Amino acid sequence: MTSSALPSIRPALTVSSVDWEHPDATTLRAEMAAEVGPRYRDLGNGVHAAANAVDPATVHRTFVAYSDEPVGHAAIRWNADDLEVKRMFVRPAHRGSGAAALLLGAAERAAGAAGRPRLILQTGHLQPEAVRFYERNGYYRIPIFPPYEPLPLSNCFAKDLS
Repeated sequence: MTSSALPSIRPALTVSSVDWEHPDATTLRAEMAAEVGPRYRDLGNGVHAAANAVDPATVHRTFVAYSDEPVGHAAIRWNADDLEVKRMFVRPAHRGSGAAALLLGAAERAAGAAGRPRLILQTGHLQPEAVRFYERNGYYRIPIFPPYEPLPLSNCFAKDLS
């Protein structure tokens, strides 16, 4: 067997808790915005951006998944009495690697450690791959919650952590 016939082996994945402003976290959020933002560009008047804005003061934890480089990001922020997943993203070259599941698991454990009985999230109507991922991971649909009321096509989910 030649070396070109050997399967490529990726370095192991790890997840680290970092500051919201950590350079790797900032870079990954910018990549997410560049990928997802154009899907919603035609919605107009900035309502989508305003509803999805994250006040860093509300961020409880931020996670970055690493392989041989930063490959994914997730954060949880306070939204009233709930913790909400925000900015879940995995670089395209690492999708299917398990990074998303590791990030979501880290977010769920952090929410549980904070004494929250559930974790909530919102994803846009133009992200069917995200909807499928959350449903596969035990999330169920809930009514649209603040601040997403101006986005009637939002997909809102929760997962019971107990």
